Amino acid sequence: MKQTKLTGGLTQHPLLRRYLPRVHEDLSATYARNLHKWLLIAPLIGITAGLTITAVAVIILREMWPPVLEYYLHHHWVIVPGLVLGCALTGLIMQYLTRDPNQHSTEEVIRSYHEHEGAIDMRAFPAKLLAAITTVGFGGSAALEGPSIYGGAAIGSWLWTRLHSLRRFQLSQRDRRIMLICGAAAGMSAVFRAPLTGIVFALEMPYKDDLAHEALMPSLIASVVSYMTLSAFLGSKPLFNFSSSGTYTMRDLLWSSLLGLLIGLIAMVFVITFRRLRGFVVHWAAPHWIKLTIGGLLTGLCGLLFLQIYPGVLIPLGPNYEAVGQILTQTHSSNELVIFAIFKLAATAFTLGAGGVSAMFVPLFLTGGGLGIAFAQSIVHSPSLALYAAVGMASFIAAAYKTPLAAVVFVAEATGGHAFIIPALIGSAVAYAISGDASVSADQKLHEVSRSSELEDTAA
Repeated sequence: MKQTKLTGGLTQHPLLRRYLPRVHEDLSATYARNLHKWLLIAPLIGITAGLTITAVAVIILREMWPPVLEYYLHHHWVIVPGLVLGCALTGLIMQYLTRDPNQHSTEEVIRSYHEHEGAIDMRAFPAKLLAAITTVGFGGSAALEGPSIYGGAAIGSWLWTRLHSLRRFQLSQRDRRIMLICGAAAGMSAVFRAPLTGIVFALEMPYKDDLAHEALMPSLIASVVSYMTLSAFLGSKPLFNFSSSGTYTMRDLLWSSLLGLLIGLIAMVFVITFRRLRGFVVHWAAPHWIKLTIGGLLTGLCGLLFLQIYPGVLIPLGPNYEAVGQILTQTHSSNELVIFAIFKLAATAFTLGAGGVSAMFVPLFLTGGGLGIAFAQSIVHSPSLALYAAVGMASFIAAAYKTPLAAVVFVAEATGGHAFIIPALIGSAVAYAISGDASVSADQKLHEVSRSSELEDTAA
């Protein structure tokens, strides 16, 4: 009784009566966005996405692609039938086990963000991951970021359906889009062991000229957690490590600008060609598995022809993680690197243009690195090959994906090339500008156009 009277007396104190409402107002404003809910949700997305992507990475990079690659290199005649088989399987999976065989990977995530409030159809989720494994595992010119971004985003969207009915989380429809991007960031972070890249790429991905700012904090948490999850199984060493201890001069910065300009033009031509090819294939009335079988045939021919010109272990097929190391650490002539880049871009266009399930982040990264080294050897005559490789890598990604920040961050994180951030920034900025609005993603939008469309929908 005395305690109650004492408490009541304290709350009636003039100073408390005067300032408690102000404290309440300040705290309400501080926590208006209910950020603390992400401290529970984002780690859950990160762990689930990290485990899923770890499984996909182990299947493709450890169990499937290494023996397939070794067999291809020792028996060149198997390359074409192997690619035909893999792409045909992908086509059959997508045609008969999914509603729309043309919707998958980053394209589906971006379209879901802009048009479906972050909702993804989970009924096709296992089939699309299986199709990604058959696409990349048999040698399709693609990489793991496609299934990783899609897988993480789908998990984020699915978790929203499980949690939004729980009153403690107070999830809105807008939060579903946040969880979609959060999952995409987690997937990207895990597969490339680069958490900052995952955050920046996922935030840049929906727009050509802006960021999905609302997903920043959840994406940061989920990316770090997914990275730690995968690292617990596969280690945390940079995926494409190479020496970047050298310095650069003002002359190198000027040459980096020129390299960015050249790669921006090449990327623009490639993107326009790829979009035309993709549009033709989508509107072609043939069965989806037939389209992919033809794509596999053309992709296999790219690998076979390159090996006929330059016999060795370098081949423009598969996830090509080993090829990054070969180009960065071994000596290759400029002619070989340029021819490799041409065949790599062609194989990527045939694989993904025909409907292969994945994306082209690493193919473009690898192509830019090869062109950068060829530029350094033949035009600049510089011994700093790693510098120009880093600039070429970042420039191609920035130009084709419209993600200049993620391009530079990825080069720094995934290769250990932190010393070359400034030249890479310059090359990326020039490549991004010179390539205009050309993007490999047809669903990526300009921020103002997207905002106007949302306002029109609201008014209607």
